Amino acid sequence: MTTPPTTDLPTGQPTGQPDATLTAVIGAGVMGETLLSGLIRAGRPVDRLLVGEKRPERAEELRGRYGVEVAGNVEVTERARTVVLVVKPQDMAAVVDEIAPSLRPGHLVVSLAAGITTAFIEARVPDGVAVVRVMPNTPALVDEGMSAVSGGSLASEEDLAEVEGLLSATGKVLRIPEKQQDAVTAISGSGPAYLFFVVESMIEAGVHLGLPRSTATDLVVQTVVGSATMLRETGTHPTVLREQVTSPAGTTAAALRELEIHGVRAAFLAAMEAARNRSQALAGGA
Repeated sequence: MTTPPTTDLPTGQPTGQPDATLTAVIGAGVMGETLLSGLIRAGRPVDRLLVGEKRPERAEELRGRYGVEVAGNVEVTERARTVVLVVKPQDMAAVVDEIAPSLRPGHLVVSLAAGITTAFIEARVPDGVAVVRVMPNTPALVDEGMSAVSGGSLASEEDLAEVEGLLSATGKVLRIPEKQQDAVTAISGSGPAYLFFVVESMIEAGVHLGLPRSTATDLVVQTVVGSATMLRETGTHPTVLREQVTSPAGTTAAALRELEIHGVRAAFLAAMEAARNRSQALAGGA
């Protein structure tokens, strides 16, 4: 009787190779579903995608909406070579500890959690597992997202290119040094909330000035969309564009003077510093 070959893998370590054509998304919240739907819209075959989701009702919802296979976190990790973790920073350690025994050299783990460093994950997974850190944002829901990508100590050029390909399905992607990720979190990661806050404030001002809310909303939203398009399409510095709108002693000049008096520029700086500091605190387990 032939003796089966032995393996040097630790006890409990999976022996089969994960499928390089499969991508697993663990965490089916807003951003997880956004990534999933973006990949499908971009042409990724549904049978090449897996979702890790423990809640039965949510799993059934995703199956019905996308036709995707949904299973437990451990099962999808064992099967897919690329595992994308879209969970809250506070939950990252528990999720990584859960799937770590199912990881082996050759796996690629992609983290979309604010503040969580590649070193944090590398310390909890087996040797030889590549890790990539990503900071996305919610406009990915309409394929206008901004994602910043940083590789860990073992991430290869091929790993980074694969992650960039995944995230490009939902918008623009930049590759940056990991030391810049906390600043990116403060600017583009949290940035949509700042802009929504400004839009909300402008709409309320319109109502205060006597406009119907629906009219104020249309005016503000299209102004924001048009202004952003000008910035992107012309490549002109925002200071130049602002000056083109600001006539001497005109209405815009009067409004901008009030914004400066109330310290809006300084408030934005303080807000982004606070977001950066919170991202750093999350990395430390706060």
